[in-house]
Amino acid sequence: MTWSTSELADLAGTTVNAIRHYHSLGLLEAPERKYNGYKQYRVHHLVRLIQVRRIAELGVPLSHVRADKDGVVVLGGLQQLDQCVQEEIERLHRARSDMAAILRDHAPAHTPRGFEALASRLSEADQALIHIFARLSAGESMSGLRQMVLSEPDAVRLEFDGLPSNADEATRERVAHRIVTLRGTWRSPDRPWSAQPGRWWSERDARRTISEALLELYNSAQQDVLSRARQFASEQKISLSA
Repeated sequence: MTWSTSELADLAGTTVNAIRHYHSLGLLEAPERKYNGYKQYRVHHLVRLIQVRRIAELGVPLSHVRADKDGVVVLGGLQQLDQCVQEEIERLHRARSDMAAILRDHAPAHTPRGFEALASRLSEADQALIHIFARLSAGESMSGLRQMVLSEPDAVRLEFDGLPSNADEATRERVAHRIVTLRGTWRSPDRPWSAQPGRWWSERDARRTISEALLELYNSAQQDVLSRARQFASEQKISLSA
């Protein structure tokens, strides 16, 4: 018994285009043709097609599959693929957990991981800075940062967020003193840093990156207030990041 291309596709649960693609990759040998030019696929074609389909269902890239008269071979074996699949499963679990937190707290999709419940307290600049913190610092330090953000007094946060770039001298001085008095800011390159193992940057690189981010993310008055707060804290030997 023989089958046409469309009949073979139906039997194997695939498409005519897929069969043509397998032919082009050398995974399925060309069949004989009838006198009228129509292809005649036989049982061994069906078996080979089902084998290739089975391997494809496992997620093996077809570029890693070879076929000859002895059968179908996966180059490099399945161990490496299994590791990749496991890593993808873990990534999807993390993604689903993150999405659940975002939906639960009605947070923007780009909210930094772990800060979903605090999203309403964070300006766009604050969220951007936290994203950079997360990339540069070791994972365990992020729990400390979350606590610092959570404990920042609302009065300090709202006044700092609403500070216009043309704020007068008295306002800048007052806000800076309030930050020091209430230890109300985590926006500082002087917080304790711990570079992630295996990364190319040093503690110095991390501090410089945060300093550049502060210059770009916050307006001139906010930058001035943060600078004054660090100066006041230094004079009084107070840590703003403790």
